[in-house]
Amino acid sequence: MGMKPKQVDMGRLVYITDKHKLEKWALIPLLQEIQETFGYIPPESIEPIAETLNIFPTQVQGVITFYAGFTLEPKGKHVVRVCRGTACHVKGGQSILRLMKRELGVAEGETTPDYQFTLETVACLGACFLAPAMMVNRSYFGKLSPSKINSILDQHGKEKGKD
Repeated sequence: MGMKPKQVDMGRLVYITDKHKLEKWALIPLLQEIQETFGYIPPESIEPIAETLNIFPTQVQGVITFYAGFTLEPKGKHVVRVCRGTACHVKGGQSILRLMKRELGVAEGETTPDYQFTLETVACLGACFLAPAMMVNRSYFGKLSPSKINSILDQHGKEKGKD
């Protein structure tokens, strides 16, 4: 995945960090705001964040890597999370994951080269009654089948015949 993400607008980054100057408690809200703004936490933002909050860059890095919700790599516009929970597994979750890999042309944890889709798996979505289930961004989709998968991907802008 040697893709070069788009240039980070450092002016916007400084604007966001300056709002939280010296508020040590603000690290997580600050990281959330940066990720919402840029789609990820640009690695070059770690030092300015540390300086702003008067903490060590390793402390910032530690929080980013501890929380699964934070990422240092850009994700796709649509994050697809396929459930690997027991109910989904029993009802064919593995074949749904295989189909998603084939349709998107990426492995788990990867992002399509056009930054449209990121494919992830999760231990459980808490929607066992919909097994097999997945999420696209914040929307749940259940009782999945190959035709439903194609329809969901079409809804989210996957171009036909493109890998």
